[in-house]
Amino acid sequence: MAFSPARSAAGDALDQLCITTLRTLAIDAVEQAQSGHPGAPMENAPFGYLLFTRYLRHNPRHPQWANRDRFVLSAGHGCMLLYGLLHLTGYDLPLDDIKRFRQWGSKTPGHPEYGHTPGVETTTGPLGQGLSTAVGMAIAETKLAAHFNRPGHAIVDYNTYVLCSDGDLMEGVASEACSLAGTLKLGKLIVFYADNRITIDGSTDLAFREQVATRFLAYDWHVQSIEGDDLRQIAQALEQARAETSRPSLIVARTHIGYGSPNKQDTAKAHGEPLGAEEVKLTKQAYDWPYEAPFTIPDEALEAYRACIPRGAQLEADWTAQFAAYEAAHPDLAAEWRAFQAGELPPGWDADLPTFSEDMATRQASGAVINALATRLPFLLGGSADLTPSNNTTIKAATAYSATDRAGRNFHFGVREHAMGAILNGLALSRGFIPYGGTFLIFSDYMKAAIRLAALMRLRVIYVFTHDSIGLGEDGPTHQAVEQLAGLRAIPNLAVIRPADANEVTEAWRAAVRNVEGPTAIILTRQKVPTFDRARRAPASELSRGAYIFSKEQHSSPDLILIGSGSELQWAVAAQERLQAEGIAARVVSMPSWELFERQPEEYRRQVLPPSVKKRVAIEAGSSLGWRNYITDEGAIIAMKGFGASAPFTVLMREFGFTTENVVATAKALLAGTSA
Repeated sequence: MAFSPARSAAGDALDQLCITTLRTLAIDAVEQAQSGHPGAPMENAPFGYLLFTRYLRHNPRHPQWANRDRFVLSAGHGCMLLYGLLHLTGYDLPLDDIKRFRQWGSKTPGHPEYGHTPGVETTTGPLGQGLSTAVGMAIAETKLAAHFNRPGHAIVDYNTYVLCSDGDLMEGVASEACSLAGTLKLGKLIVFYADNRITIDGSTDLAFREQVATRFLAYDWHVQSIEGDDLRQIAQALEQARAETSRPSLIVARTHIGYGSPNKQDTAKAHGEPLGAEEVKLTKQAYDWPYEAPFTIPDEALEAYRACIPRGAQLEADWTAQFAAYEAAHPDLAAEWRAFQAGELPPGWDADLPTFSEDMATRQASGAVINALATRLPFLLGGSADLTPSNNTTIKAATAYSATDRAGRNFHFGVREHAMGAILNGLALSRGFIPYGGTFLIFSDYMKAAIRLAALMRLRVIYVFTHDSIGLGEDGPTHQAVEQLAGLRAIPNLAVIRPADANEVTEAWRAAVRNVEGPTAIILTRQKVPTFDRARRAPASELSRGAYIFSKEQHSSPDLILIGSGSELQWAVAAQERLQAEGIAARVVSMPSWELFERQPEEYRRQVLPPSVKKRVAIEAGSSLGWRNYITDEGAIIAMKGFGASAPFTVLMREFGFTTENVVATAKALLAGTSA
């Protein structure tokens, strides 16, 4: 039901009552918590009210209805706006949770969290991430429409709405994502920019004087400018944005942070702290709010908001009838749709995975595995941040996704790692997609915020990080990742897998596709590495355990254990042969993933790394940080102690101690009780 510009006086009064109810609910929640951001909900209540009650296609009693519109509160600090709307429109968010804003165990944390609060579409916290994730969500809609829709049966047809702030648009990730959104002509992406011109430090004039509308016109967006507290202007802008389907839309709304607060409106004081008891009283007087008790919701306002319940039920019922007709006409596609929505993998999805015998770079093996998977996983899709030939991320049988080819599965993100990370999250929020993104491991730093959010949301995103160490050679220390592995391993829920050879790459991808507990980072070499003869050693399928006995010692128990990660496993294998020739019982353990190893039963972990064997050597061409979890004080770690250098990788490996000779010398020194 669209907003009518010819509203009666009674209708105007009810609108104002609903808006004020939303504002006071936010004020009271922040005041009771003595923590939070009241200003943003106060300024954006007119937009939130109008969107949720007139324009947003949603069903409060079924928040995950497949064809709902998506709403992303990118300005996540203003979350009481969203929580108020969710409660008022009938989502499973009781008033008690509103009263327990920011408290332990409530459904109303300090920033919206996906999977924690019904109706929250994505976790937003770091500014710019929500808007950039929404670009991925808008892409997902176009992908699903291209795959499933048929003439007369448009079962996928929804908009993605975003509320963003000055801070969102200052962050570089938003610039990257919005630039790409314009290039891709994502016409169902509608962004409402609350231009209040205030940040924590004060006026945006301190650091942000750009012409945002002009910038977005240059991105090829449809741009409008309005007053953000005028319902008629908001409604007109939304209708024009919905009608413009060839470009994404930006509505630049001049708003006033802390709207109605006599002493704090349009000041930084309204941003990140409660108004204070006296200012709350004065603000409610300015609103002509007659209720003294906090958290008051007038019956007339609640009735108006709760009209979203029957409206949403009817919207979904109409879509369900539409889907029934679709299923009758296209039963195979309908079955595929159901499987997609359930996140089910098709039978035999891993039947074509390759086995390798030739020596090769693990990035090369990864490219072959991606193409084998793509034949059986139609929703595996991804690309690279302008490093496609280096990352080997191309699906050879597929086209490139573009404004004119929504069926394409190869993504060209451009030199935009920040945006790529967030867009992958937006795709993964449609649970049937399995998105992957490639870049050099060193540039994972640019993606860290998005990776962390993917881990927090437990999204199945796969990162293809190549050029994993000093082994990339001549590009030098600016490109040689030494500390990135440690940083990635520190992120909860992120599985980091560094395969040692081509066949471990196959198993790394198998594990990543199966991993529904969170994202996976597959760490790959630029340089060629040996592909081991598995007839003489443990099968590569053991990678799923995170670490495994690659080759056993020749005696009943080992004198020491050599632990290799990724390309450095080869030095452990070569050292074992030399040590055994001298009668030293050395065990080799391949340890591609600490995270997968820690998920194993303790009994298994003790079998691989017996606590009684204190003499251990870990070998990894990266930082040693974290390896002391597996290497006792009686062991040694052969790792990088600083940055790399520019030279051929064979020279670098020798100069930094990644050689068979150094591993043997280190092992012997441990056994002798001396230092190598």
